[in-house]
Amino acid sequence: MTACKTNPFTGKSTLNFYGDNSSLFPTAFAEYDKFLKSNEVVNGTAEAAMITRAGQRIARAAERWLIANGYPGYLKDYRWEYNLVKDKAVNAWCMPGGKIVFYTGILPICQDETGVAVVMGHEVAHALADHGAQRMSAQTLQALGMAAGNVAIQDPEDRMLFNAAYGVGTQVGGMLPFSRSHEAEADRIGLQIMAIAGYDPAEAPELWKRMKANGKGAPPEILSTHPSDDSRIANLTQWVPGAVAEARKFGVTAFE
Repeated sequence: MTACKTNPFTGKSTLNFYGDNSSLFPTAFAEYDKFLKSNEVVNGTAEAAMITRAGQRIARAAERWLIANGYPGYLKDYRWEYNLVKDKAVNAWCMPGGKIVFYTGILPICQDETGVAVVMGHEVAHALADHGAQRMSAQTLQALGMAAGNVAIQDPEDRMLFNAAYGVGTQVGGMLPFSRSHEAEADRIGLQIMAIAGYDPAEAPELWKRMKANGKGAPPEILSTHPSDDSRIANLTQWVPGAVAEARKFGVTAFE
């Protein structure tokens, strides 16, 4: 009940059992290094340089926003790193503490550096908002609830029914909406910081239109960890003017 941390971008308290980063970040960094050693990292190419350049610009923009809004030491434990990995998957991801991977398969969807900045802003936002720690905290509560039910219910058949209902109920009614809210939050935060970094936020809904065209079908939104492409396109289109206004506060009035 006391394991809360304030999200600086929303002002809301969040469930976070890893608030001081001292245990989570070193573990994430070690896992990231392990991943890089077992995969083909692309170095020395224009695409790899573009990934690093976009990441650095967006991380600097995030720091500017945090300092301006009263969080000067927020990023002290972060160790930003951006790597391009050879893989056909249309994906990118970020570990807690700022360790980011782009797969080469997403580059045709990005098309250029502004497209990369859309994805990069989203991934950096996950790190800034501690979404990884929040998901782990929620999974811990889910497991505790399952354990408590199994201890309390003595009849084997009743226990089996409870486990089935609890698993589906907490996943569809709790964990999946929780994950979708994180994705939407990362979209909105990412849009703001990419704009502050000088990238055109109007490119974000265009990227998701390309993502939708590239897709091979997806489960209904209620059964997915992510909002639907249509939801993301609509939300991002709605949020672009706010991102432009936020960038203007930092003297950014023209975008690339």
